[in-house]
Amino acid sequence: MSAAHIDELSQLLAHLYPNNEPPFANHRELYSLIDSIPDGDIAWDSFSVTYDGEKPTNATVPPWMTQSYEVWFRDPLKILENQIANPDFNGKIDYAPKRVFRNGKRQYRDLKSGNWAWRQADILGKNEANHGAMFAPVVLGSDKTTVSVATGQNDFYPLYASLGNVHNSVRRSHRNAVALVGFLAIPKTGQDYADDAKFRKFRRQLFHTSLKHILSSLEPYMETPRVTKCSDGHFRRVIYGIGPYIADYPEQALLACIVQGWCPKCTAPADNLDDAALHHKHIYRSHQHTDDVCTPFSLQEVWDDWGIVGDVIPFTAYFPRADIHELISPDLLHQLIKGTFKDHLVDWIVQYVNDTHPKAEAKRILADIDRRIAITPPFPGLRRFYEGRGFKQWTGDDSKGLMKVLLPAIAGHVPDKMVETVRIFLEFAYLVRRSVITEDDLHRLDTLIDLFHQSREIFREVGVREDGFSLPRQHSMVHYRHLIQEFGAPNGLCSSITESKHVKAVKRPYRRSSRNKPLGQMLVTNQRTDKILAMRAKLRQRFQERATQLPQIAILPSIPPLAPADSGNEGIDSDAVDEPASMGEIKLAKRAVPRHARNIYEVAQAINQPQLPDRIQQYLYNFTNNGTSHSSQEIDLRACPDISHLKIYTYPSARAVFFAPSDISGIEGMRVERIRAVEKWQGDRPRYDCVFIGNSDEPGFHGYLVARVFLFFDFKWEQKVHPCALVQWYSTFGNEPCPDTGMWLVQPDFIGGGRPSLDVIHLDAIFRAAHLIGYSGKHFIPLHGFDHTHSLDYFKTFYVNKYADHHAHEIAS
Repeated sequence: MSAAHIDELSQLLAHLYPNNEPPFANHRELYSLIDSIPDGDIAWDSFSVTYDGEKPTNATVPPWMTQSYEVWFRDPLKILENQIANPDFNGKIDYAPKRVFRNGKRQYRDLKSGNWAWRQADILGKNEANHGAMFAPVVLGSDKTTVSVATGQNDFYPLYASLGNVHNSVRRSHRNAVALVGFLAIPKTGQDYADDAKFRKFRRQLFHTSLKHILSSLEPYMETPRVTKCSDGHFRRVIYGIGPYIADYPEQALLACIVQGWCPKCTAPADNLDDAALHHKHIYRSHQHTDDVCTPFSLQEVWDDWGIVGDVIPFTAYFPRADIHELISPDLLHQLIKGTFKDHLVDWIVQYVNDTHPKAEAKRILADIDRRIAITPPFPGLRRFYEGRGFKQWTGDDSKGLMKVLLPAIAGHVPDKMVETVRIFLEFAYLVRRSVITEDDLHRLDTLIDLFHQSREIFREVGVREDGFSLPRQHSMVHYRHLIQEFGAPNGLCSSITESKHVKAVKRPYRRSSRNKPLGQMLVTNQRTDKILAMRAKLRQRFQERATQLPQIAILPSIPPLAPADSGNEGIDSDAVDEPASMGEIKLAKRAVPRHARNIYEVAQAINQPQLPDRIQQYLYNFTNNGTSHSSQEIDLRACPDISHLKIYTYPSARAVFFAPSDISGIEGMRVERIRAVEKWQGDRPRYDCVFIGNSDEPGFHGYLVARVFLFFDFKWEQKVHPCALVQWYSTFGNEPCPDTGMWLVQPDFIGGGRPSLDVIHLDAIFRAAHLIGYSGKHFIPLHGFDHTHSLDYFKTFYVNKYADHHAHEIAS
């Protein structure tokens, strides 16, 4: 909120409550109140770096050699101590390394569940003075970000830190577990010096020197414990260490001091990355290996033969037990989603279509792929591509959204082997994104890597990749197994975490600034934000402590409140929710649809579902007969209860809450989505979503049925409220998933006379929303008069989209 708006708010409060003093007189007083909060108060500091190497004596000195580069930072020791003591994280911090087993098999989850943390504790444990101490690694991340295309200072270089002991769910849930540590300097020069070897060396040295200086306050406590208050209120002796580093590939090359095109983890040659790795010919990089190579060989030789930038020392060389080559973490966003998927597979498919078809036909095929993407039915959390792939600026969210819907769009238009290649890659990407990865999953990753390397050869065979596949981001896949064993599930160390932090720590503060020398204003904004968050956590803890002492108040039942006129647009489709971990629940919307018929026959006529009264009768027959599981067609209506006077309330949607820790979820792994069944969605056409219905305890898709919801409603029968749904059943097409896409195919069920096979089911039978995508095969989508609202009515066969989100991938495989 701007200063002017704060002043306006203060005036409004004074007018609304004339007998009370407003909480603040103006924006200055409010800012002063925030500045006075002691919690989360970590002052900003700075230092300057200048070039001190050789300068030309017989030529003009380049401007970059005389400039001073300023770095702003906050004490990382105080930041980590604040995170360790944060009461919000109580119960979500591991104070010791752990090995998690289920049914005798190892599971990898949070950072402390991996082998790296265990080895660090073993090293520290050799000193008896460290016994009983808590090892606290600092997870680091850095990445340049642009805030504006206008002139002036428009790019910044933030450095973030997170306590490695917090669970991945905390780090991913925007609960202030990732803190802004500083802003690194960005040395710039004109085109005349951009390729100057001295400038490139200075830029690398500036980066590593800055990190070394910023983290220096931690160094004394990397071998000697420091007594620190923890989130549970106890004090522990804490030993710090440099932990995994989150970065995209260019940043990884800078961190590891390697040449672009080489791998920061291993010495596989840049022109043959995967072949060397797969045949175990590579050597894992390390500080020791770099020293051994650089001693007998020249800088040019180690550059050419080993991909080593030998005249720069990584910052980790100055800290105990730290090796940057070991600590570079897997990066799902840039290596898999933006890299292998979008920049490689998608672009290769487009190139194949253009290379193998006449120009007009290629354009027609690509346009149909775009139409297939555009007509994908709506689904909670699904990104809408109104024009298919037809836009220039691709974000990480765009690439994630395309991953969910690409397979059905390309099937039938490109060779089956290409579809299979994309499917194998998606299986790999969705598997490593899970919050818990088992030993069986690791073995499956090995198989998927082999299959992917075999199937991607189709792109070489058709001439798209004649030069092969020596691509660092794609090559990174071979290291995921080892990195999962080292650091746990990669979704807690992904650059999407730091990129989302850019919005709060860089982009929003920049927009609040005057744009004139914005950095100083951004520093103040971040400091005030941290104070507010720290105070909020403190007050939340106090409230919870007091709440346990208050008497519980019973909530009396009432008539369902009515929704506003535009009831179909109630709330958001999906989001993280901070609720206790559970198997989940589903409830009808808070408000019934207003001005809607209550008589059951009038409702049936209004929604054009004449079977509704019969299906309610048959539902009540099953209910009164202790849940006898007869199908609707088997129950004689004459044996069913009379419902001629039954009144029902209809609802626009239902709210499903379920445990989905692999997706964006709350601190306990819970996620909420809204399932809709409305005559007019957003004032336009009908929307009737599909759902998964629990059927058995069998694993995967075998344990569920698929149905489409045409009405949410409830009614009272024998003093009991029955929340229900009118659904049409779908049956699987075939006994196995589609061999190319890996997705199950289903078709809607019909009974005599072409009528849909409908049933009324209790709301509790629904687990969550299901996403169906029409099966097009080799047919082209009509050019006009058909959009995403028609899809579920137009097609006869549908893919059950297990790639709609990561939870769907777990239950629909």
